[in-house]
Amino acid sequence: MSEDSTTTTRRTVDVIVIGAGPVGENAADRAVRGGLSTVIVERELVGGECSYWACMPSKALLRSGQVLRAAKAVPGAAEAITGELDVPAVLARRDSFTSNWDDAGQVRWLDSAHIDLVRGHGRLSGEREVTVTGPEGEVTILTANHAVVVATGSIATVPKIPGIEEAGAWTSREITAAQSVPPRLAIIGGGVVGTEMATAFASLGSEVTLIARGTLLAGLEDFAGEYVADGLRELGVTVHTGTSTDRIERASSGEVTIVTSAGEVHADEVVVATGRGANTRDLGLESIGLTPGDWLSVDDTLLVEGFDWLYGVGDVNHRALLTHQGKYQARAAGDVIAARASGSALSTEPWGIHVATADHGAVPQVVFTDPEVAAVGPTAEQATRAGHSVRVVDYNLGWVAGSSLSRDGYTGKARLVVDTDREVILGATFVGPEVAELVQTATTAIVGEIPLARLWHAVPAYPTVSEIWLRLLEEYGRPTAESRR
Repeated sequence: MSEDSTTTTRRTVDVIVIGAGPVGENAADRAVRGGLSTVIVERELVGGECSYWACMPSKALLRSGQVLRAAKAVPGAAEAITGELDVPAVLARRDSFTSNWDDAGQVRWLDSAHIDLVRGHGRLSGEREVTVTGPEGEVTILTANHAVVVATGSIATVPKIPGIEEAGAWTSREITAAQSVPPRLAIIGGGVVGTEMATAFASLGSEVTLIARGTLLAGLEDFAGEYVADGLRELGVTVHTGTSTDRIERASSGEVTIVTSAGEVHADEVVVATGRGANTRDLGLESIGLTPGDWLSVDDTLLVEGFDWLYGVGDVNHRALLTHQGKYQARAAGDVIAARASGSALSTEPWGIHVATADHGAVPQVVFTDPEVAAVGPTAEQATRAGHSVRVVDYNLGWVAGSSLSRDGYTGKARLVVDTDREVILGATFVGPEVAELVQTATTAIVGEIPLARLWHAVPAYPTVSEIWLRLLEEYGRPTAESRR
C-alpha cells in the first residue's frame, strides 16, 4: 500500500492490542495499569463477540424460559401462572443487554481506563507493527515499543455441505441477534451453541429440530449429553444424534429442506453450529512468517512461540474457547508485558501471577440448557488417559434436600473425578436445574489441590443444593486416622 501523507498517520505506543472484546479490553487494561501507553484496535463493535453475538444475548434469550419452567415446577407458584412467555419482551430484554448493538458505553469505559481506540481493520505488517485501515479508508501505522497482543477471537466455521451458502444458513451471530422467532428451526450441531439455542428457541415457540453428527456435548461426561437430550425432548425438540447432513436446499417459497441420514427435515431457517475457527485469516500473519487462519501457539505467559513481542490471548490461541478463560489469560498477559517492559521480576512458575496455569486442568464451563451442565477439569476418561489413578464418585442430585425444595421432580447427577494417589479432585461435573453456581467450589478445590480430608471440614449449609458436596464425600468414604498417616 502506498503511503499518502494526507491519509496516513504514524504512531508509536508501548502496546498494541488487536481486538476490543472482553479479552482485548482486559489485556489493555492490565498493560495501562502497569504504566504502559496502550492502543486497542477494533474493526467492529467495542465489546466484541461476547457482548453482542454470544454470551450476553444468548443467555438473555435463555433466562426467561428457565425462570418460567422453574416457577411451574413449584406448587403454589405454578397455579399463579396464567400465560406463556411474552416473546417481544424476551427479545427486547436481549436487545437491552447488547445496548441495541451500540458500543458507546464500551467506548466510554476505554476512555475512563485511559486506553486509546483506533477503529478499523488492523493487520500485522512487520515486527511490532500494525497497519490499520479505517472506516473511511484512512491508514494508521502503529508501532509498538514492547508488545502486540492479538485478541481477535474465533469465528463460526461453516462446513462444506452442498447448498449451505445458497440456503443462507445462519451461524451463532444470526441466531443470537434474530429479530423474530422462526416457526420452524433446524440446528446442525450438538455442541454448546446448538443445544443452548435449541433450548432458547423451543422456549420461545419454535418447532426445533437438532441434528448432531455424534452425541450431544461431546468432550463432557457422557451423562451430560444424555440428560440434555432428554431435557430438549421434554421441550418438544426433535433430537437426531449420530446423524449426518448431506445437503441443504431452500425453495423459492423460503422453506428449507435439510437432507440427512435420518431423512428430510423441513424448516424456515437453519442454523449451523458445528464449531469455531481461529479469527486470523485476514490479520497479516504472513508478514511475520505465520500462516493465515491458523491458531496461535503460545506458552503459559501467552507469548507466541518464536517471538519475544507477539502475544495471543483468548480463543485465538485455542487453549480454552471461553470468555472467562480468555480474560484470565489477558490479565496474565498484560501483567507480564508490563513486567518485562520494566525489567521487573517475573512469576512464571505454575500458578504464578504471570502465567495461565489453569488452562491445563482447571477450566470451568457452564452450558445453560435445561438441565444446566457445569463442569471443570478433565472427565474420568480424559484423566485416565492422562495417566492418573482415578476413582469416580457419582451421586443423584435429586436426593439432596436443597434440590427437592427448589422444585418438584428435580433430576440431576453429580460426579467427582478423584486422583487416588494424592486424594485430590481432578474434575467435577454437575447436571441439573440451576447447577451453574456449584462449579466455582469445584474449581477452587482443584486449583488449591485441597485434600479430600480437608474438604470434610468445609461444611455445606443445610438445606442447600451445595449439600451435594457432603454426599459426594460420603460416597468416597470418610478418612480414618490410619489413612492420614
